[in-house]
Amino acid sequence: MSELIGPDGVARCSWGNTAPDYAEYHDTEWGVPLRGQDELYERVCLESFQSGLSWIVILRKREGFRRAFEGFKPERVAEFGDADVARLLEDASIVRNRAKIVAAIRNARAIAELDRPLDELLWSFAPTGRRKRPRTMADVPATTDESKAMAKDLKKRGFTFLGPTTCYALMQATGMVDDHVRGCFRATPDGK
Repeated sequence: MSELIGPDGVARCSWGNTAPDYAEYHDTEWGVPLRGQDELYERVCLESFQSGLSWIVILRKREGFRRAFEGFKPERVAEFGDADVARLLEDASIVRNRAKIVAAIRNARAIAELDRPLDELLWSFAPTGRRKRPRTMADVPATTDESKAMAKDLKKRGFTFLGPTTCYALMQATGMVDDHVRGCFRATPDGK
């Protein structure tokens, strides 16, 4: 339990105590159920951009991403072309990775082709029933059957840069799963 206590005296998942940015994100966003097309498109993009990087890099560039991707309005991003890709590759306020930039645009276009709202689609993969609360972060999986199914379905629908690990991180970040460890102040009191 002592590894959960941050410098501010708050018990939280251990990663949340490693930087003030992480504490804020952990305490106010991570694991909170999130709905809405633009909101979930933002998280899809940010999780994709995070691949291979530390999440703190993405958190610190988040406002830059919001400006660069026009508030994560998928209908606007779907209109981006080669000139926008070139512009984004020059934008130091975001992660300048061509494959990830192109994926964000491609994923915006895939949203326009969906047969149901993005949040309904993504939330359809949320596990149902009770799950055992992890004791430590080491007990938290990197992928699950649900994240594998989500990744497979999204790929079939034209989404890119969203494998099972990224999909599971998305599920954690948006409250589709609750992986706050036992003892964390955000963990539900029933200990599930």
